[in-house]
Amino acid sequence: MSDSAKTVPVAACPTATASQVHLSQRQFVLIARALADPRRQQILKEVGGSTTPMSRSYLKQTHTVSAATLSHHVKELRTAGLIRIVCEGKFASLTLERDVLCAYLDQLSRI
Repeated sequence: MSDSAKTVPVAACPTATASQVHLSQRQFVLIARALADPRRQQILKEVGGSTTPMSRSYLKQTHTVSAATLSHHVKELRTAGLIRIVCEGKFASLTLERDVLCAYLDQLSRI
């Protein structure tokens, strides 16, 4: 692994934000398990790359899996605390919980 792949951009994870969130050991493990799946990594990358909350229907259009499978992956990310889902009627918007991700990366870097 190259040195650039090991580092996290400072703008992505401000030190103050990462230190404000405390992850329990259980949440740390949930995040590790959630990120072990390549599809969940891709979903998280898409949600995090969006400047506005991402609709669940957009994810359905970009992933060639059943609605049930996509729902399972989103649920795992939500359970781990990596995404927040805001429901408005039958529509759901997803946003990355960047502070939780940064806290995970910070804790992981201290292993």
